[in-house]
Amino acid sequence: MTIDAHHHVWDLSVRDQDWIPEGSPIRRDFTVADLAPEAAAAGVDRTVLVQTVTVAEETPEFLALAADHDLVAGVVGWTDLTRPDTADELARLKSLPGGRFLKSVRHQVQGEPDPEWLLRADVRRGLTAVAEAGLVYDLVVLPHQLPACAKAAAALPELTFVLDHLGKPPIASGAREPWATDLRALAAHPNTVCKLSGMVTEADPAGWTVDDLRPYADTVLTAFGPDRLMFGSDWPVCTTTAGYAEVLDIAHQLVGADTRIFETTALRVYDL
Repeated sequence: MTIDAHHHVWDLSVRDQDWIPEGSPIRRDFTVADLAPEAAAAGVDRTVLVQTVTVAEETPEFLALAADHDLVAGVVGWTDLTRPDTADELARLKSLPGGRFLKSVRHQVQGEPDPEWLLRADVRRGLTAVAEAGLVYDLVVLPHQLPACAKAAAALPELTFVLDHLGKPPIASGAREPWATDLRALAAHPNTVCKLSGMVTEADPAGWTVDDLRPYADTVLTAFGPDRLMFGSDWPVCTTTAGYAEVLDIAHQLVGADTRIFETTALRVYDL
């Protein structure tokens, strides 16, 4: 079995995806039905559907999609962690049709101006509620926010943190520090996991090779190990620079075909 632990879908007639620039090739609808044949052709059996916007209505829609499509085995949803009733809201989401597919929560921390947003008292209360609900927490952050991620992981050992897209290292420039040092500090906490995802869109859009990605993949593989590393395509965002099957092939070139990275880590961490 191969699991894609990170992809998206959206319908622009339902709501805008204002983070997608005008004229972008991905500024159109992408559905589970669009992904299914590509996943089948690439040998991907199950996926994890991840939130795209900080809109409360999206998560119930994704849970319903998971209930309707065998391909989707889990959902990373969104809720406002700063609301005082986060625990009640998570319980409500889990009670909805498809609620059993809610596995994790994510917020666009990368867009927060405060580099220590994760350490705020109201956010920590929300993160505690996530842990108590039996869910994990996906981190979508920029490199300068990694130190706060490490502090949050240390403060909440009962919560598993999943780092999306390697923490978005500056692959296009070739720089590795301080990203690599801060990433290793995060990985030192046993309640952290990393997704091998999002690399192709951080590479130089003017042209890149697999060897340009290799130092970053090697860093996360060494820091987290295959038991705490999982593959994610980041489809359809990846399609701006590489096709679905190509992204999976690149991951195999970078880390081999270890079943932990391509199956069992995701099964365990997301309880699929």
